[in-house]
Amino acid sequence: MWLAPEEVLVANALWVTERANPFFVLQRRRGHGQGGGLTGLLVGTLDVVLDSSARVAPYRILHQTQDSQVYWTVACGSSRKEITKHWEWLENNLLQTLSIFDSEEDITTFVKGKIHGIIAEENKNLQPQGDEDPGKFKEAELKMRKQFGMPEGEKLVNYYSCSYWKGRVPRQGWLYLTVNHLCFYSFLLGKEVSLVVQWVDVTRLEKNATLLFPESIRVDTRDQELFFSMFLNIGETFKLMEQLANLAMRQLLDSEGFLEDRVLPRPTRPHRNISALKRDLDARAKNESYRATFRLPEDERLDGHTSCTLWTPFNKLHIPGQMFISSNYICFASKEEDACHLIIPLREVTIVEKADSSSVLPSPLSISTKSKMTFLFANLKDRDFLVQRISDFLQKTPSKQPGGSGSGRKASMGDPASEASPAPQEASGQPASPTSHLQGAPTTSQSLLKLFQGKAPIEDLGAKGAKEKMKEESWHIHFFEYGRGVCMYRTARMRELVLKGIPESLRGELWLLFSGAWNEMVTHPGYYAELVEKSTGKYSLATEEIERDLHRSMPEHPAFQNELGIAALRRVLTAYAFRNPTIGYCQAMNIVTSVLLLYGSEEEAFWLLVALCERMLPDYYNNRVVGALVDQGIFEELTRDFLPQLSEKMQDLGVIASISLSWFLTLFLSVMPFESAVVIVDCFFYEGIKVVLQVALAILDANMEQLLGCSDEGEALTVLGRYLDNVVNKQSVSPPIPHLHALLTSGDDPPAEVDIFDLLKVSYEKFSSLRADDIEQMRFKQRLKVIQSLEDTAKRSVVRAIPGDIGFSIEELEDLYMVFKAKHLASQYWGNGRPSAVRRDPSLPYLEQYRIDACQFQELFARLAPWACGAHTPVLAGRLFRLLDQNKDSLITFKEFVTGMSGMYHGDLTDKLKVLYKLHLPPALSPEEAESALEATHYFTEDSSSEEALRQEEQEGAGNEDVQEKRGKAKGTSPPDCRHYLQMWAKEKEVQKETIKDLPKMNQEQFIELCKTLYNMFSEDPMEQDLYHAIATVASLLLRIGEVGKRFSGQPGRKPQDIAPREDEPPAPAPPQDPTQQLQPPAATGDPQAKAGGDTQLGNAPQESQVVGQGGGGEGLGSPSQRLSDDETKDDMSMSSYSVVSTGSLQCEDLAEDTVLVGGEARGGGAVDTDWSISFEQILASILTESILVNFFEKRVDIGLKIKDQRKVERQFSTSSDHEQSGISG
Repeated sequence: MWLAPEEVLVANALWVTERANPFFVLQRRRGHGQGGGLTGLLVGTLDVVLDSSARVAPYRILHQTQDSQVYWTVACGSSRKEITKHWEWLENNLLQTLSIFDSEEDITTFVKGKIHGIIAEENKNLQPQGDEDPGKFKEAELKMRKQFGMPEGEKLVNYYSCSYWKGRVPRQGWLYLTVNHLCFYSFLLGKEVSLVVQWVDVTRLEKNATLLFPESIRVDTRDQELFFSMFLNIGETFKLMEQLANLAMRQLLDSEGFLEDRVLPRPTRPHRNISALKRDLDARAKNESYRATFRLPEDERLDGHTSCTLWTPFNKLHIPGQMFISSNYICFASKEEDACHLIIPLREVTIVEKADSSSVLPSPLSISTKSKMTFLFANLKDRDFLVQRISDFLQKTPSKQPGGSGSGRKASMGDPASEASPAPQEASGQPASPTSHLQGAPTTSQSLLKLFQGKAPIEDLGAKGAKEKMKEESWHIHFFEYGRGVCMYRTARMRELVLKGIPESLRGELWLLFSGAWNEMVTHPGYYAELVEKSTGKYSLATEEIERDLHRSMPEHPAFQNELGIAALRRVLTAYAFRNPTIGYCQAMNIVTSVLLLYGSEEEAFWLLVALCERMLPDYYNNRVVGALVDQGIFEELTRDFLPQLSEKMQDLGVIASISLSWFLTLFLSVMPFESAVVIVDCFFYEGIKVVLQVALAILDANMEQLLGCSDEGEALTVLGRYLDNVVNKQSVSPPIPHLHALLTSGDDPPAEVDIFDLLKVSYEKFSSLRADDIEQMRFKQRLKVIQSLEDTAKRSVVRAIPGDIGFSIEELEDLYMVFKAKHLASQYWGNGRPSAVRRDPSLPYLEQYRIDACQFQELFARLAPWACGAHTPVLAGRLFRLLDQNKDSLITFKEFVTGMSGMYHGDLTDKLKVLYKLHLPPALSPEEAESALEATHYFTEDSSSEEALRQEEQEGAGNEDVQEKRGKAKGTSPPDCRHYLQMWAKEKEVQKETIKDLPKMNQEQFIELCKTLYNMFSEDPMEQDLYHAIATVASLLLRIGEVGKRFSGQPGRKPQDIAPREDEPPAPAPPQDPTQQLQPPAATGDPQAKAGGDTQLGNAPQESQVVGQGGGGEGLGSPSQRLSDDETKDDMSMSSYSVVSTGSLQCEDLAEDTVLVGGEARGGGAVDTDWSISFEQILASILTESILVNFFEKRVDIGLKIKDQRKVERQFSTSSDHEQSGISG
């Protein structure tokens, strides 16, 4: 490529001049190419350690003038071809012009101007995004692609200098972090290390410091442990590695991750030596942190943040902190964690103005809201720019807020003007978003608790009522001081109030505010009602599960003992399943949603459920409950840290796995009395998962002595169950609800009651050191473990589902699965247009989740198949793919893949020949390859199962698997007809084994293709010559058998073109022949490759097989129409028989005459003899006469070695092009 001219003072250091003229010099890097010796080793080492561009571009062109000592680089190249092209252009276009100039300065100026012009012209044609990365970074990306053989689609995120510890020796080199891979390259004095690890294979990633590895990063996969150290900035590197591994886990968990991450947002301003991708990932991390801190909707993007102070009227202080601005919100977080948090939606803002600066209050900014609240920020660094950004966002904000403050739960939330009023405003009684079929439901406007508890005054409840009244008063005083609604000041005081308990009348309102659900609800008016309308009457697997669980949701509560509560629950769950089909419905969602409905209207419960499932409990309610398993792992880790003496006992008993899922998935609602569990839910909405973990630890701590004395899991579960049943809420004003779990576990001596508020207090006192950041860090670590263990489970499930008679061992099947999965994932990374890149559905059975297309199958076939066919391999792979692709969707599953592989590896000679035979009949043989195969086509339309089409014997147990596959395809349309499947299953079970007599006959054109395949199969075998002779003998024998059969069955007077193959024709019997005669080779033959229609000539083909090519392509075939005698046959022993086999089917350019010889008869016009046919038994019998062919097909091949080679190619790419391994080592 052309380079902007730069000065080079010492032109010959480490470079060798190869060409020169008066104005230019072409140089090669020392050690590159052939030779190099010790100098080459040293130069190669220097280039790697110093990250020299010479690693990528070992050729360069310098501009020089005779009297000047200064050289200028004008071009570089990665190959001799590229640099020679530039050299020739310079010689042809510039040399003559330059000789005219008198002054050397003018020559240099002209050359520099010309080169700049060429570069500008090239850049003009590039797309704008091509220039977003700095030059140095592009160079690194080029090195990475060249070094590891990565395609254009693989984007480099960043690269770092570091050491990789190989044993106890550190290898200094470069670590390249790409979107899908971690790569490392080192070259030190001839010792080369090249590593490639896919992020999806990483099972552990942690930063640690040991005596052996000082401050290093450890990367584990299933089969290796890697240590990297000596980073300049280990924190930044580790954070980026974490992000990339997290993205990979997301891709394994949910295939949409691939599509989402393939194109990341474009940068606004490029930075020096930082890739656009790195900036985008940094921005993504900041966005996630911002949304999590302030519980904002998923589509909110942080625009920027700045340090400032906020005037807090409740304590008359200026609190230092950070102001965050995004497209819909202004947020503030104090430096001191609990001092103050503030969220101001721009939809609420009325005035933004710059106040007068003073020494006390520099650069103040005042923001007023519709609720008459004013927020005063000061000490802003760039106030004018900030105001401009806020103004821009305000202009994009809709002026009339949809939904309005009056149509919500309480005016006080949409419009916090009521901060001054001591009494709460009651619900307006109007539905939030009425539609025709929702208007009649009272649950659209108020909570179930209000409907079923009546209007009994609190005063009637005595001491409990008084306590509840005091709580309400405390909250109203708080609202008066700190504001009410979404814009209120959130401080440590609010946490204290939450821990003391939220009054029943305010619970729904505060849940909406704390969770962020209120923001989503007011910005999506009518969304829930629309979803209900769309989802009503729709049938799916989720709705079936919802119906089954409706009556199990809090059946002890009066609200769910009648159709009103059940109908509301049904609508909310169905609407959510319709909104988010990835989650759909998961058990435990019904219990949580029923509690949300008790304290909020249907729409409010729906948005609270959205906040729970999509933000607060990520991945909890998908079909593999990954989020809950991750937090279970965190719980185990925390138990080890806080309760070490109990941790080991719990592991031995296996209790944590049993308890934590029910505790976390239902937020204790299913294991604790309702009035107590709802207090934990209050704290959860305020603090997040931290509270649930704290309470869980406090429960174990409280029962430590009893748990240590338990002898088995059942005893430990009973101890914990009885303890939880007796956690009471003595302040609850609701009528007590019988807890079913308690009735089942009650014993003779009930344990002492535990007050829920005491339990919470203890949990905060003992375990409050937990921080949200630490939990996120632990979640990442556990997510790697959980997802990889789920992937291992999936692998085992798939392997178990493969029928036992497939022939491969369990280990071989697992290895094949990993190779197959890696190929599928590669299409996700780089196969934008591939069908396999967009069709992965995680909800499918494991067996069908990963699929590959024809191109990927061809790559695997070339590396794994036992039959090497040279240039013919892609053709054979295509045929086998068509045979396996039973449903014609251009994709095959793992089961189909191993079925195909097994056919080539296992069984005896007959089985393997059957596979080969079928590969030359439809549907494997495409119409383009053979058009006259009516008989075979008829056979395969009747029997097109992939198992029958390829497997040597029909599996007895295959029916069940096929039913499952077919059922998967029909899923989601209508309720499956079980009787239909049972009939199909019974039918398949009755199918008898396929015998060789069931195989259709092969016509001449198909036979020609079979012979071509056989010839190609032997091209790389040590016994190549003998195999060619053997197959020549067999092919000529079969041709004569076909001719004899034709005479027995056909009418001699008819023309060949008029004879159509008859489908009911019995197999032609092989005529009795003398065995010695059968072994004789046929008449004159031609080169097998001359007929392959453009296939490359085999370099080591036998000499005899090239006679036709040398003789002009046709003379040796003999035009006279005469019957070959035995003597003539013997005389032609020196020639291969292939031309007899192949010249008729493939009209090649090198045939002088359009003549076909079939069994000695010449035919004109290149037509195929449509009446000629051969049966499988005849082919088998003929091959059995040649022991060398029998040995070839019965030879066992170890697939394990081929899998190892394939995985080595995936994991450790060798250098592409001519990166001079030989040169360096020489």
